[in-house]
Amino acid sequence: MDKLIAKDLLSIGAVFLRPDEPFTWASGIKSPVYCDNRLTLTSVKVRTDVENSLAKVVKEHYPEAEVLMGTSTAGIAHAAITAHLLDMPMGYVRSGSKDHGRGNQIEGKLEPGQKVVIIEDLISTGGSVIEVAQALRDAGAEVLGIASIFTYGMQKGLDRLAAENLKNISLTNFDTIVKIAAETGYIKNEDMDRLIAFRNNPSDESWIGGNK
Repeated sequence: MDKLIAKDLLSIGAVFLRPDEPFTWASGIKSPVYCDNRLTLTSVKVRTDVENSLAKVVKEHYPEAEVLMGTSTAGIAHAAITAHLLDMPMGYVRSGSKDHGRGNQIEGKLEPGQKVVIIEDLISTGGSVIEVAQALRDAGAEVLGIASIFTYGMQKGLDRLAAENLKNISLTNFDTIVKIAAETGYIKNEDMDRLIAFRNNPSDESWIGGNK
């Protein structure tokens, strides 16, 4: 599954690798990778692979799940489609409470004690999904874990999820993406070490210009 989804994401540019012309994140960190999993929604083949795989993850790793909750906004569509495949209820969690109406942060019916799986598109440092999990827990839900499309596997993210007792199962990961990209000629073999160096320590920019 991880190789299939990696090939899918690379084929549509949902994960874009550019080690010689790095992107700049909002934090100012230089990155050789840009990820936009929203593109999976506009490719029928990739969307089908992703949603079927998310449904498989929920069934195999979270068999007690009663509700799927998407992260706002990227996880909402994936949660809806996966919930449809599994014949399950779904909702989503806003980044903050609304400032009008009922002031909801959680949209959709959620009963205290219900077992929830969070559907997320991307995990890097884990901050946003941890906030979602906390909102669900504050509402009385039992958060079984996360099903995500892609994870960088950054140590900071792994440590933060572990500290919050949050299990995450991703369809694919940064290391698999890099390996498939090298095998298919998307990047040079010598770029693999540079990309993994970024993953290991995003603050260290020594990987930039590594082949020059």
